[in-house]
This record gives sequence, C-alpha cells and structure tokens, in this order.
Amino acid sequence: MNQNERAEYLAQTYADAILRLSYSYLKNTHDAQDICQSVFVKLLTEPREFDSPSHERAYVLRMAANACKDLLKSPWRRRTCDLAACAEVPAPEAEDGSVLAAVNRLPAHYRAVIYLFYYEGYQASEIGEILGIPTATVHTRLARGRMRLKNLLGGYGYEQTV
Repeated sequence: MNQNERAEYLAQTYADAILRLSYSYLKNTHDAQDICQSVFVKLLTEPREFDSPSHERAYVLRMAANACKDLLKSPWRRRTCDLAACAEVPAPEAEDGSVLAAVNRLPAHYRAVIYLFYYEGYQASEIGEILGIPTATVHTRLARGRMRLKNLLGGYGYEQTV
C-alpha cells in the first residue's frame, strides 16, 4: 500500500473516532482537529504492522488519548485561555497613584520585564526567551525597575534607611 492509499485508509477508518475521542478530552473542535492531524502524521511517518484491525484501532485511539493528555498538561495551555473568555475580562484601570500607573511610567525595557514578571507570572528565564535577552539582563532590569518604582511611589512600602 503506497503512502496516499495508506493516508486515505487511515482517514476513512479512524478520523471520526479520533475526533470524537479528542473532543471528549479537550472540549474544543480546533484542538481535536490538531490532535487528529498529529496522530495521522505520526502514523504515516512511523508505519507499523498489526496482528489484527482491532489491535490497530486500539493503538490509534491510545495514540490520540495520549496526545490529548499531553496537550492538557502542557504549560502553555495552563497559561492561556480561550479568546472569548479573555474578551470578557476588562483591562485593569490604571488609577493615578496606583502601582500599575507607576509601572506604565517606567521606560519600556523596565516596564516589559516588570509586567511579565509580576502581572503575567513568568520566570526570569522565560522572560529572557520572550524578549530575546539573557537571564542576567532580566534580573538586572527587574532590580533597576523596582528601584525606579520605589522612587515613583515615594518609597511606599519600603523602610527608609538613614
């Protein structure tokens, strides 16, 4: 069986089952379609021989279930939300004298690392990857950004030293 015939056979035989199983795990049609596609790619690039059609079906469905579990436990998925859900959450209002207003007055390179660290919850190494700068630079900008915030906020929350 050539590659095109194999792809056609897999799509006709297992596409519906993989989509239904993936949707039951993920509750998202687009993610289920992505899982279906990745399972087919893996089946086509790593062909296997099976004793019977029932063994093949069990293997394909197990691959789909494992792919869904991997997607559900990925760190990226835990940090993101559905676009519709994000649209319902209003942006925080920056009041005069608030910490967010002070952060917004910082220079862009300090503002970016402060925002990603405190508001988005990223670690310094992740911020370095996002911004394309070394982790040590992230730590330096965090420290300098905190000092500027301290000055902008008038030392509020810090002990004054003589």
